This record gives sequence, structure tokens and C-alpha cells, in this order.
Amino acid sequence: MRALFRWSARLGADILRAAGVGSLGGFSGFSLVGTVKMLHYRTEERGRPHSVDYRIYFKTSSGKYISPFHDIPLYAADQQDNDVPTKKQKRDDNELLLNMVVEVPRWSNAKMEIATKEVLNPIKQDVKKGKLRYAANVFPHKGYIWNYGALPQTWEDPNHTDKDTNCCGDSDPIDVCDIGSKVCSAGQVIQVKVLGILALIDEGETDWKVIAINTDDPDASKINSIEDVRLSRPGHLEATVDWFRKYKIPDNKPENQFAFNGQFKDKDFAMEVIKSTHNYWKALVHKQTKCGEINCQNSSVCDSPFLCSDAEAAAIVKAAPEYGEALPIPAEVDKWHFLTQ
Repeated sequence: MRALFRWSARLGADILRAAGVGSLGGFSGFSLVGTVKMLHYRTEERGRPHSVDYRIYFKTSSGKYISPFHDIPLYAADQQDNDVPTKKQKRDDNELLLNMVVEVPRWSNAKMEIATKEVLNPIKQDVKKGKLRYAANVFPHKGYIWNYGALPQTWEDPNHTDKDTNCCGDSDPIDVCDIGSKVCSAGQVIQVKVLGILALIDEGETDWKVIAINTDDPDASKINSIEDVRLSRPGHLEATVDWFRKYKIPDNKPENQFAFNGQFKDKDFAMEVIKSTHNYWKALVHKQTKCGEINCQNSSVCDSPFLCSDAEAAAIVKAAPEYGEALPIPAEVDKWHFLTQ
């Protein structure tokens, strides 16, 4: 088996590769060059990149397989050392750092996502009608214009109608757009500071988009709010709304709509939304709400009826196809789409 493992201590460490694995580079989102901050987590690739069987599994620094959805803590202050949970600390929302699981690196097109319906919830490429999904390049954008991912231990409850959007949740972890300058890797776990939030209405469902910045960004200490983004990175917020409004049009779907007339809500509002989705997730993993097809198997959530043993988790990964050579990306992925105004 050719497998790739990535890890880091709290201050970061170099990526190491197993023998025979090279860079998967380009805009595919699998470039593995440089140093990243992975916060005690490693990843193991299975299957062939750009294929329907490709998966990115997660494990701790000690080799214990985990779910990125359920086992990585939402709050970075709750990080584990040597797989032992830290004591809970009092939190000031202005100082909070959250963990973000990067699913899609900036500038890439493959629609990678946490597989919420699969055991251990690895990252996989979304499939629709038997075909791998890629985000269309709606001019002037190329792929995703931020590092895109999810906040672990959150869930947008489809059984709950949001009082502000009047729509139910989309049954996924809450999405995050990291506006930092560093291009991350799929499966990377980074610490982010929340700046605000956008309320997308996607086919009748609430699909919150948290706006955050990687704490490793050189400007992270200067950007603390949506207004700071507007002042220091003019055009970025407008481009974000434009991207989400139009990205489905090349697939013959209408423009997406937004609550609040497409206006961004501030950090305080965003933190309240995140806290509520964290509470919905708690109910989910403790079997206090309908979970539908969501797979809640986890390795660490106290009192969860879905806890699995280390041996069970390892057997799941071992049964997945071995890592192999990447398949070519279809040429049409690089096509520009020009839309009439």
C-alpha cells in the first residue's frame, strides 16, 4: 500500500511522505509541499485521487482512527494532548479560536467534503448522477476562492426551522471560508478566528457560510471583524456573495438566494449560530434527535451510544481500497463560464 501520512505538533511540523508518494500538485488540491499546522492529526489516503473510491481518513498522532466530523473538537482550546482531553476552560468569544477541517483548497475545483453518511466520515469527492462533482469556473473566479471546509462537531439540523431564515438546516456540518493567504491542503486541520457569517439559502435549506481567517495568516492579528475584511481586503466579501450566487448556474440551476438580502452578519451573530449548531450536533451524537442517514460512529465522544473501538475503526480503513495513482482531471474542469448580466 502506498499511503500518505501528515501530522504536526502544536507549533507545526514538516509533512512527511511514505515511500513512493510524490506531489499530487496542480489545482487538484492535493499538493503536499511545505509546512502545515495539523494540530496532532494525521491523514491517510485510500483509493485513487480523482476517482469515486478516493477517501482521506483521519487519525490522531498516536495512530488512532477518528471521525473529523465527531472527534475533532470545535474549540481549539479543547485540543487533546496525547489523546487526553484538556480541562474545559472559560471562554471569551473575542478570544475564541476554532478548528476548521479543510475540505477544498483555494483555487481547486474538486468538490471534496466530509462524508457524513459513511463510517468514520472520511473526506471524499461528491458524486452526482454517477459523476464526480467539480465547481465551475464562473468568470472571473477560478475554482473555490478561499480554503473551504467545515467546523467539526457542528450540524445544521434539518428538523429545525431557523427563526431568521425560515428554512431548515441542510444536515451538514457548518461551512467555513478561510480568507487567509495560505493555500491549504485537503484534510488539513487549521485554527481559525471567526469574523462573520453569510446566510445562503440553497434549494430551500439554510446553508450558513462562516467567514474566518487562518491564525497563521500574517494579517490575522489585524483582522477581527467583517468591517476589517471590508477595509483591508476590498472586494473580497462582494466576490464571496457573487461566487455563491452564481456557482450553480453552469449546471442549469437558478441563482442562489440569501437571507438578510445577502448582507454579512457580524462575529457575535456568527458565534451564536455556531453555538446552536454545536448543540444540534451534541443531540445528534447522543441520539436525542433524528439522525436520518448521518453516520455518528465516533472514537471519543463521552456517553455517545455510537462509540466504536479502535479495532473496529482500524478495520474500516483497512477494508478501503489501497492508495493508488491519481486519475487525470477532465479537461472541461478548466473551462471558463461567462454569464450574461
